[in-house]
Amino acid sequence: MDVLPLRSLIAAITLSYSRCYKMQSLLRRTNSRKGLEMDLTNRETWTALHGMLFGALFLLAFAGGMAGLWSLRPEWVTVNGLQERMSRLRLGVTSMAVIAWLTVITGTWIVYPWYRAPAPKDATDLTDYPKALLLATPGKEDWHEFGMEWKEHVAWISPILATAVAFIVVYYGNQLIVDKKLRYLTMTLFVLAFAAAGIAGLLGAFITKSAPLQ
Repeated sequence: MDVLPLRSLIAAITLSYSRCYKMQSLLRRTNSRKGLEMDLTNRETWTALHGMLFGALFLLAFAGGMAGLWSLRPEWVTVNGLQERMSRLRLGVTSMAVIAWLTVITGTWIVYPWYRAPAPKDATDLTDYPKALLLATPGKEDWHEFGMEWKEHVAWISPILATAVAFIVVYYGNQLIVDKKLRYLTMTLFVLAFAAAGIAGLLGAFITKSAPLQ
């Protein structure tokens, strides 16, 4: 398997993290002089990992995998070129499946329990209880009753389809180069996996905007 794309991805993530850390340090020093604080809570950190970090990696893996599937055409590149692209394709689709599972697992068993935590009966401030806050705020009930109910179910479609794509690519391998129907079927499943993740991510962004998890 070609490790160059993986090294490039790791380098890009490291560079982005370094820049973010430097910016956060600069803002923290600036805010400390103004008497302000800017720190992420444990819940906010996990929410950012679930929605932003894994989401960005998922997008990168999808872009690489889709480009690899689309370019698997004997008339476009040489035999050696096709073999090199197959190595990158296996890496791309496998990475996407792993990231998809990490995203839904962290969302379902780490972030979502905080979201749905019941508020005390005598609570007047529902800031720490997003589900209760949405249901208690006129005009925002649908974000839970429709948005979250759809999000938590639709999101699971993505890793299932992504795993199916990874299995097809790893199991059938070079057959994807000559079998157009198999290749188009794989591409369709790949796009559906991305679409399911996109819908879940969009709903999650709107829900977080309406009732942030703090």
